Amino acid sequence: MPAYRGRFAPSPTGPLHAGSLLAALGSWLLARQAGGQWLVRIEDVDPPREVAGAAQAQLATLAAFGLHPDGGVDYQSERGHLYLAALERLLADGLAFECHCSRSELAAVGGIHRRCVAAQPRPDPAIRLRVPDGCEIAFDDAVHGRIVQRVDTEVGDFVLRRSDGLWAYQLAVVVDDAEQGITDVVRGADLLDSTPRQRLLQRALGLPTPRYAHLPLLLGADGRKLSKSEAALPVSLDDPLATLRLLWACLGQAPLADERTRTTAEFLREAVAAFHLERVPTRAPPVSAAAHNANANSRA
Repeated sequence: MPAYRGRFAPSPTGPLHAGSLLAALGSWLLARQAGGQWLVRIEDVDPPREVAGAAQAQLATLAAFGLHPDGGVDYQSERGHLYLAALERLLADGLAFECHCSRSELAAVGGIHRRCVAAQPRPDPAIRLRVPDGCEIAFDDAVHGRIVQRVDTEVGDFVLRRSDGLWAYQLAVVVDDAEQGITDVVRGADLLDSTPRQRLLQRALGLPTPRYAHLPLLLGADGRKLSKSEAALPVSLDDPLATLRLLWACLGQAPLADERTRTTAEFLREAVAAFHLERVPTRAPPVSAAAHNANANSRA
C-alpha cells in the first residue's frame, strides 16, 4: 500500500459545483504530489436525497477536468455489511446504545443528547455512540491549525444508524476510510467540526487516524456557501481550463505561466509541481472576486 492515499467522496445529490470541484482538485493535487493514490467514493447512504444520474454526472465531470481515480469507484450503498459489523462491535462493547427519543423530545432539551428522555419505547430506535462526560478531542489540521472540541457538550451522543434504518455519515465515513487505507483526508471546511466525532469513533473502533486538511469553502457573491447560493450552478464543461485557474486562485496559489498551461493536462502537470499547502487560506474570497483575480493573473 502506498505511503499516501487520499480520496474524494461526493454525495450524489446533484451535479458538482465549483466548491465540490475545489475539494476534488485539492485532494487530487496532494495525492499526486506525494506520489500516492487518489480514490473516489460515492457516498450514497441517503437515498431520499439522491438525484437520479447524479453519480454518473459527477464522475463525468471529474474525468472532463482530468481528475482520474486510481482503480474503480466505490459506492457506500454496497458496503452496509462493513457498517453493520462496526456497529455490532460498538454495541457489544457498550459504546453504543438504542435511543428512543423523538425529535421533539430532543428539541425540548436543547437538541444535544446526553440521556434518553423518551416517554415510551419506539419500534424503530436510532443507535447512538455513547460519548463520555468531559470528552475533549483535539487535533492539528493542516490548514486551520489546532482544533479542539468538547464533543459531549457541543455535539452529544451522536447517531450511528438512523431510526429509518439508514446509516449515518459519521459511521460510514470512518469505516470506509479505514477499510480503504486512507492516510490523508482532504475535504471542505464544512466538515471540520465533524472530524472530532470521527476521531472519537476511530478510537472506539481501534482504527488508524488519517491526517486532515480542510480546504476553504467557496462563497457566492452573497456571502453564502456556494452549494447553498444562487451562484451554485453546475460546473460547465465548456472551458475546464478557466475553471481550474479559478480554483487554483481560490486555493491561494501563485499563478501559473500561461505558455506552459495551454491545456488541462499541462495545467495539472504544472499544478502538481507548484502546489504549496501552506499557501491555502482558511477562507477563500467570494467566487466573483476570485474569478476577477484569476483573469487578471492570466493577463499578467
